[in-house]
Amino acid sequence: MKITVVGTGYVGLVSGACLAEVGNDVLCLDLDAEKIRILKDGGIPIHEPGLDQVVARNVAAGRLRFTTNIEDAVRHGTIQFIAVGTPPDEDGSADLKYVLAAARNIGRTMTDYKVVIDKSTVPVGTADKVRAAIADELAKRGVEVPYSVVSNPEFLKEGAAVEDFLRPDRIVVGAEDDQAINLMRALYAPFQRNHEKLVIMDVRSAELTKYAANAMLATRISFMNELAILAEKMGADIEQVRQGIGSDPRIGWHFLYAGCGYGGSCFPKDVKALIKTAADAGQHLKVLQAVEDANDAQKMVLVDKVVARFGADLSGKHFAIWGLAFKPNTDDMREAPSRVIIDELFKRGATLTAYDPVAMDETRRIFGDEPRLSYAERPMQALDGADALVIVTEWKEFRSPDFDAIKAVLKSPVIIDGRNMYATDLPRAAGLEYYGIGRR
Repeated sequence: MKITVVGTGYVGLVSGACLAEVGNDVLCLDLDAEKIRILKDGGIPIHEPGLDQVVARNVAAGRLRFTTNIEDAVRHGTIQFIAVGTPPDEDGSADLKYVLAAARNIGRTMTDYKVVIDKSTVPVGTADKVRAAIADELAKRGVEVPYSVVSNPEFLKEGAAVEDFLRPDRIVVGAEDDQAINLMRALYAPFQRNHEKLVIMDVRSAELTKYAANAMLATRISFMNELAILAEKMGADIEQVRQGIGSDPRIGWHFLYAGCGYGGSCFPKDVKALIKTAADAGQHLKVLQAVEDANDAQKMVLVDKVVARFGADLSGKHFAIWGLAFKPNTDDMREAPSRVIIDELFKRGATLTAYDPVAMDETRRIFGDEPRLSYAERPMQALDGADALVIVTEWKEFRSPDFDAIKAVLKSPVIIDGRNMYATDLPRAAGLEYYGIGRR
């Protein structure tokens, strides 16, 4: 099949590369000329494990190409994925200007039947706006060209996006005409050979499904984080509580880990957008508002632990930070807890040395030439001269450190762990003070 993907971010580039991987002819459009130059030169503008191999393989095979030419992109694919950004507006709603601009470009250029697929995370009712934008452009041209608008939300985890696309647990499609549904079935047939994964529903239900899924997962995280704070006050251990409730099959194990808050490109903005969508419909989502409030508070927990141990005035104190990205296996710093923690420690007079396997370049871009923040090439190097180690992201390489070596390097034998990476007895056996989240 001939497929056009508008946007080469996390969703667009992964979708385009994986669709090419199963034999489709894919053309990816982006108006960012520098991004397209990088891709044409064999580079990858984002960090996503395994993506570089998939892209290189399919570019070499001629199944995956990149362009900044709108006319070529619209002409190429019967199927047109819109996978552009939907950043949060000032009121928390999703900003649809890039989605609607893509729709208008399709309507301005199309000459034959197109299936226009909203792959971006968009509020309920966006398909109607996309449909209207295309219709408006066709009317300006004085032509009638058939088209369908479909909602096909992505469920890709950053750090595992390629695997998620190639081996999905479900494929949600919102469509309301047989021609579009049949094309979507043919498109996704290679991804569901073992059993039926396609879930067909109406367009508005598909749009809401994406927000509902992320809101549910965010709720579990905030719930466990609040329980962790309670566990500390009551002398309980949240890790033991997690094992106790996770073994209940009605609850399960996923997203039950207490930590220093969620971040990234999805949960924060999707929770905000769903709250705003509900408010516009005259409904106040009390539970989801509490989820957001709890997460905002959770990002301060590590700062509070530093202050409790070292005092409110941190002038002259220096801390090591392990982990900057909002989660492992990505360089994404959007809404990352580390950003709040760094800013708050700065406000109290501290200086910092940070280490992250892949996110330090993005951190440099965000913080610029901040003199209070330096970077280490290796985890242990970050500890030189530090009063304590603060762990923010649970990278694999942090899982089994030499606690004796850590104690020998730190000025104060203190680890403040925002991801509960260690059994409490291990660092304490080495003579370290170990503070986790919700740990006894």
